[in-house]
Amino acid sequence: MYDIEALYEATSEAEAIRLMQQYPTAKLIAGGSDILIQIREGKLAGCTLISIQKLDSLRGVSMDEDGTLRIKPLTSFSHITKDPLIKKHFRVLGEAVDTAGGPQIRNIATIGGNICNGVTSSDSGSTLVAYDAITELTSPDGVRRLPIQEFYTGPGKVALKPYELLTAILIKKESYENCEGHYIKYAMREAMDIATLGCSVNVRLSDDKTIVERMRVGFAVAAPVPIRAKSAEAAAKGMPVSCKTINAAAKAALLDVSPRTSWRASKELRLQLVEELTKRAFEQAIILAGGEL
Repeated sequence: MYDIEALYEATSEAEAIRLMQQYPTAKLIAGGSDILIQIREGKLAGCTLISIQKLDSLRGVSMDEDGTLRIKPLTSFSHITKDPLIKKHFRVLGEAVDTAGGPQIRNIATIGGNICNGVTSSDSGSTLVAYDAITELTSPDGVRRLPIQEFYTGPGKVALKPYELLTAILIKKESYENCEGHYIKYAMREAMDIATLGCSVNVRLSDDKTIVERMRVGFAVAAPVPIRAKSAEAAAKGMPVSCKTINAAAKAALLDVSPRTSWRASKELRLQLVEELTKRAFEQAIILAGGEL
């Protein structure tokens, strides 16, 4: 049994916002794969819920006229993995969310819920950070856009204002065009486990595939929130496609992270993983982009 005070079901985005205003302490629920666990554990016992699960306007992937990928927050992980636009332009996101839990979880878990819970172990977070994702937030005051790196404000905390609803995750064309990426999740078990560390790397190579024009790397569980490793990116920018460049970027990534010791892993193990996973993901991204090592 779940200890829930009341459940209200929104039939539109406008009604969801109105219900949030009417019940300011209520929690939004979409797939429920995170919030129901918190209720069952007693952390949110007796809470009021506002369901947005039936809002099809918040579900799906599309492309704007300027080439921006628009990922709606209620899109499930399994739909993201299978979506034609994601497969063509942003395959690594499908690769990342496909590591979350089992098929049942991926069928109900939503991309919006995964980032709105604010946890650093989010399977989508490091890839979205590495691709400079932008959150679109709607409230009674209108629509605002916020880079995802500013959306994460602390462990389990995000920059949602009162009565504000995440209505889209945007990936600009310049963030994904001519890029290839690879995600690696290290966990203690191969299936249905939270990441001990996650690493997402994407690259854009020169036309002749010999120079790293751009490299982006994002980490999960390497800091209190998903982060970019900009020292690693600077170390790779404009450098030849080579093992030396890969090793230099991996070493530089250590300058940007601040992992902690937990029951899952020590700080020292996570630092070792930062360097090693950066090497492996960077190498694979180069290969996917047509480079040779």
